[in-house]
Amino acid sequence: MKLNEIRDNPGAHRKYKRLGRGIGSGKGKTAARGGKGQTARSGVSLLGFEGGQMPLFRRLPKRGFRSMFPKEHSHVNIGRLQEAIEAGRVDAGKTVDEAILVAAGLVKSTRDGVRLLAKGELKSKIDIVVAGASKAAIAAVEKAGGKVTVSAPKPTNEDKASSAKA
Repeated sequence: MKLNEIRDNPGAHRKYKRLGRGIGSGKGKTAARGGKGQTARSGVSLLGFEGGQMPLFRRLPKRGFRSMFPKEHSHVNIGRLQEAIEAGRVDAGKTVDEAILVAAGLVKSTRDGVRLLAKGELKSKIDIVVAGASKAAIAAVEKAGGKVTVSAPKPTNEDKASSAKA
């Protein structure tokens, strides 16, 4: 195959519709925008407009809350942790923390901390320090004879800003 032989898949590219090129083209004069008014102009967005009827997004009640500063955790399942212990990437004799999990390749980066989840089965006794853990994951580690320590979350930019003002 050569560069000059590369073609798009059939039907992947639509031909550009030439608008406003005389009445004989069938798309002249108003260029398929109808008559005058708001929608014939550029920059118009009537998303959610229902002809004067109360729009759906205003008829429905507001519900819930979404934080402007959500915590982004990396997740590790205990099954993956067990695989890393068996492969020799994690030493079960030492306390396992976030830096060891990154070095073992279980998480790419810690972000706002690592959260331990309960998918899989843990056979090794380990002591692990993480930013968060599910109840089922804590129970599974304790059942295997280990211990989970939930550390304080990392301070974020808004935490630093609020502490600087005080």
